[in-house]
Amino acid sequence: MSFKEHTVATADGLNLFVRDYAPRGGERGLPVLCLHGLTRNSADFESIAPRITDMGRRVIAPDVRGRGRSDYDPQPERYQAMIYAQDTLRILDTLGIGRAVFLGTSMGGIMTMLVASVAPARVGSAILNDIGPVIDPRGLVRIGSYVGKTVDFESWDALIASTKATQAAAFPDEDDMFWRTFAHRVAKELPGGRVAFAYDPAIATTFAKPGDASANLLPLYAALATKPVLSVRGALSDLLSPEGVEAMRAGSSNMTAIEVPRVGHAPTLDEPAAWGAIKEFLRKVD
Repeated sequence: MSFKEHTVATADGLNLFVRDYAPRGGERGLPVLCLHGLTRNSADFESIAPRITDMGRRVIAPDVRGRGRSDYDPQPERYQAMIYAQDTLRILDTLGIGRAVFLGTSMGGIMTMLVASVAPARVGSAILNDIGPVIDPRGLVRIGSYVGKTVDFESWDALIASTKATQAAAFPDEDDMFWRTFAHRVAKELPGGRVAFAYDPAIATTFAKPGDASANLLPLYAALATKPVLSVRGALSDLLSPEGVEAMRAGSSNMTAIEVPRVGHAPTLDEPAAWGAIKEFLRKVD
């Protein structure tokens, strides 16, 4: 599906790439702002964006700084969630969007909580994909084992094999086409034909380790306490546990939860269980 491309300047001088999908048949609800995970980019949402636009909603999907087609930050210490949240507000302001439904995968869900805490009026409702205010340290250990440790690969096939080796436990039932699509979303071709993951390895500089205070985000989640929230959890997830979902339920007056079978961290959101829940949620909220 086609989309407009925007370049949004951050307060500290970087350029952020943003996909802007127009609603079909007229706008019939708040825009949906899609925020990706730690090592990912806006391509994560290219499958569900057309489905959301079919519901009459505009879809905005940025590449967070240091990912995809957005600028890499020359000061790696600025790779932190609060700055990403500030960048998010800058994007909304630049595109003239006062309020949106936030759909955040993993790190994108943390960004959602942060935006809700500093600018609550901007978040109409939230879909949190395999993330919550209590983070399972097992997932942090796993992610820490590979984030930032990137190398160039001689071919797409080599990168696909590496991706499958590190992610197969999260998607045990998927075929070769799934892994090829997955790889093309998270990687890029370099001059000369070699390929590499499409993120700055320096993002690992500020990655939260198990035991960090950031692993407990209950004070931030409180900003969503009265807003409609949909929790999407992969049944095999090692980052959001069932107990983590219950912590969300205890801290929210308007929360719905769905579990995606046979999927770990994080659901792609086009699984029938995930998309069905998202579609129903979007039908009910502004």
